[in-house]
Amino acid sequence: MKINKILMFLIALTYGVYGQEEQGNVNNLPVREHTITLREATVNKAGKDVMGMTVDGTIPGPTLEFTEGEYAVIYVKNEMSIETSVHWHGLLLPNFYDGVPYLNTPPIEPGHTQKYEFPIRQSGTYWYHSHTMLQEQSGVYGSIVIKPKEKTLEYDRELVLVLSDWTNEKPMNVLRNLKRGNEWYGIKKGTATPLNQVISRGAFGAQLDFWRQRMEGADIADVYYPAFLINGEESIEYSQFKPGEKVRLRIIDGAASTSFWMTFGGIDPLLVSADGLDVVPVKKNKTFIGIAETYDFIVTIPAEGKIEFKIMAQDGSGTASAFLGTGRILPAPTIPRPDKIGMMQKMAKMDMKMGAHALKFRPKKDERFEIKAEYGMQMDKMEHSKTAEMDMKKDKPMSGMNMTKDSMSMSMDHSNMSGMNMKKEQTMPAMQMEGMDMFAEYNYDYLKSPEKTSYDKNVPVKEILLNLTGNMNRYIWSMNGVPLSEADNIKINNKEVTRITFNNLTMMHHPMHLHGHFIRVLNDNGEYSPLKHTVNVPPMQQVTIEFYGNDGDEYGDWFFHCHILYHMMGGMARVVSYDTPRDPRMKDFPVSKIIDETNEWYSWGMADLASHTSGFNLVTSNIRNQFNVTLEYGWNQNLEAEVTYEYYLHDYLRVFGGVNMENEIQDSLDELSTTAVVGVRYLTPYLFNLDVRTDNKLRPRIGVGRSVMIFPKLSIFGYYEYQIDLGLVNDLPMNKDYVSETVWSAGAEYMLSRNFSLMGSYDNRFGAGAGLSVRF
Repeated sequence: MKINKILMFLIALTYGVYGQEEQGNVNNLPVREHTITLREATVNKAGKDVMGMTVDGTIPGPTLEFTEGEYAVIYVKNEMSIETSVHWHGLLLPNFYDGVPYLNTPPIEPGHTQKYEFPIRQSGTYWYHSHTMLQEQSGVYGSIVIKPKEKTLEYDRELVLVLSDWTNEKPMNVLRNLKRGNEWYGIKKGTATPLNQVISRGAFGAQLDFWRQRMEGADIADVYYPAFLINGEESIEYSQFKPGEKVRLRIIDGAASTSFWMTFGGIDPLLVSADGLDVVPVKKNKTFIGIAETYDFIVTIPAEGKIEFKIMAQDGSGTASAFLGTGRILPAPTIPRPDKIGMMQKMAKMDMKMGAHALKFRPKKDERFEIKAEYGMQMDKMEHSKTAEMDMKKDKPMSGMNMTKDSMSMSMDHSNMSGMNMKKEQTMPAMQMEGMDMFAEYNYDYLKSPEKTSYDKNVPVKEILLNLTGNMNRYIWSMNGVPLSEADNIKINNKEVTRITFNNLTMMHHPMHLHGHFIRVLNDNGEYSPLKHTVNVPPMQQVTIEFYGNDGDEYGDWFFHCHILYHMMGGMARVVSYDTPRDPRMKDFPVSKIIDETNEWYSWGMADLASHTSGFNLVTSNIRNQFNVTLEYGWNQNLEAEVTYEYYLHDYLRVFGGVNMENEIQDSLDELSTTAVVGVRYLTPYLFNLDVRTDNKLRPRIGVGRSVMIFPKLSIFGYYEYQIDLGLVNDLPMNKDYVSETVWSAGAEYMLSRNFSLMGSYDNRFGAGAGLSVRF
């Protein structure tokens, strides 16, 4: 106990903030209290009653209002049957109250109430949400509005609009389905690209290019959602606003995995704030809002009619609308659905290598520059030079830099590294390559801070490169090919500027959020580049951010992750650490618990019941390890069963060992042969699954299989297997140098739903037949 008190005192001396946490409101600020209660409840969304999680009985939860300069005291009651947490997204606050369970804040146990308290040091639009497993998807989120000490914008009224997505499935089942690589979500929402559509568009060459790089196609969004919501509704009216009133819309993307395009009816609205901070006002209608971002607009209610505010899911799979005012509708512009096949064709014309590993062979080896050089844009065939990057890699000084003994820290003139010069360096390749304009709208050039945000040029800078990497087949997401469970903390020094370059090597957007900080997003506005708490990184592009942790609260460990909930749970996260002593109040809460959430075990299976054969397959897997149980039975009494354990060396290659049991002659179930097997399994270019093995009788065997969706819901599949016995252990028949066996099958599958398919096949052992496939 004395040691803990001494440690607490040392933290107070070192960082000057601990006493405030322990003693509460030492500056006698005006106190604003809120109490919220988390409950499990049956809710009706998308026309179906499902079990959700509510805050004060609603989804989204209530708006928590404060005024800058107050002292916030928030009581969170957990009336659920499971533990929970609440993170105060975008707020600058002491590390202990950030709300990431086991990392910096204790979890809230069932039946318990947790108190959060901190001074309000900012104003703007923010939000709160659970940071426990997938609870955010189930409804644990709400808005925060902080009024400034002095009003800076002219408007009459305001309205909070929380955008979200809704699934009628259990979120863990959603993630399990993503882990198994099921195509049903794309089919269900009409965004799949079967081969017949690809060929009819003349894009078969582009498809081959994607297959060669082990990618099915241009992915945009992962999950099927039956509904997208604004303040919990698919369509909602706000008739209280009168003609001529100026209304400030505080818009929050609180979705679990959906970014939206936003459009407005009537005259273009005035964008006045981003992520809670004022920006130079700009008229802007069509606006992209990434997950966890917030934008404030001022709209004027027309003399006649009501404004439609419309959101469209990024992949075009659904919309929702809010109407402001009364009378006839002034419709918002409709944005065309994205053309995924067109995107594939454009990307096939670019000199680009895709498919960077989400799971490296050696996770502890620093290969970030090699990954960047190998994948993505191939700069050597473009006018843009790679000299600057190669110089940095070789630790040679760049213009404007004075290297110190730490090769990754440097004194730097920030004015030379921000603004137009950096922007041109990053975007010139895209402008010179056909097709790269498809992502041109996803930038922050329209955001300009009203005040300079650049740092003192004498402050040293630490450069960090984070390649954003992912594997859709196994649904693993990482940075530099390393998921959170295999990563070291990112060490931060509060006496230097940390500059991070995100290099997105995937086909998905990634909204990256750093807890407890505002980050400077370098764009065309130079010294007036905006500050944000979440930054969207478009596919195959780079975004550079920087931050300077020198204001006192940036101590301890902070979570840093992609805010697509399922990507975070798939491993795209890091812990940013100021390398300070851990708060003694967290001694009973191991950090490993929050890290292990990104490396959970998931199980799924399938059973085929057909007229000529039946089969069963069960898989249990986490990031590196997998157990498989298979059983195949032909109606001619031919049986084969196998149990194997396999270890993933990287995304595409794993080694395995196990036990195989079969009868080698049909109609002989009383003569089962059991052998040990070892081998490798490999996902080849063009997405063939290869199995190469031998058994304890030294009989080598090779198998290869592939499935292709040729029409919506309809796929064809094939499998070929060859085994040879050279007589190294077994005795061969007279006059035989070897004995071989060939097995092959081909068939088709029509998906009825996520869990059921009709199937038919021909097997050279069992003949032709048809039946039902059941997935579970």
